[in-house]
Amino acid sequence: MSTPIYATDSGEKREPIPAGNYMARCYQMIHIGTVSESINGATKILDKVRIGWELPTEMVKFKDEDPERPLTISKEFTLSMNEKANLRKFLVNWRGKDFTPEQAKQFDITVLIGKPCLLNIIHKAAKNGNIYPEIGTVSPLTKGSTCPIPVLQPKVITYENWDQQEFEYLPEYIKAKMRGSLEYVAIQNPHNIATNDAVSNSTEDDDLPF
Repeated sequence: MSTPIYATDSGEKREPIPAGNYMARCYQMIHIGTVSESINGATKILDKVRIGWELPTEMVKFKDEDPERPLTISKEFTLSMNEKANLRKFLVNWRGKDFTPEQAKQFDITVLIGKPCLLNIIHKAAKNGNIYPEIGTVSPLTKGSTCPIPVLQPKVITYENWDQQEFEYLPEYIKAKMRGSLEYVAIQNPHNIATNDAVSNSTEDDDLPF
């Protein structure tokens, strides 16, 4: 069993990933859970997931004494396969083909772990003036190209198989959001368990990334 490589939040400011196109591989999936969000002035209850990618061609040392590790980037989605949902649109662009109605009924997004893609990373300005990288678009790898082998250990954090130690290694802003979810509250009070079956298995197509 390989040694875990944990992503942590040290509070240090780093230069944002330069804008451009990058080979990437999905390595992380964090079920944020069912949380309340304000969208255009309206409060909505949404089931959220955060998906992370490593950029194996962009190896850096965060500290002189550390080994090189790939840069990473992540994006948050609502767990919905509705044809208008951002997650479905993103996945359609990634696989290069839409889902059939049957596939879209229940799609297990954990099949994305280890799958390669091409990410276009753009820069945006925060309200405080800081520049941060964001995933602009996703697409399949160009024909004939091969993504380097995975570097980081794949990681899936779910409430169904809760691991408190894995949770503690997450950046504080992610932990804070998870603490506000119905699922996190439920595991703190096992006598009042709330479950969510937002994703399940789907049929795969051998000609597609997933």
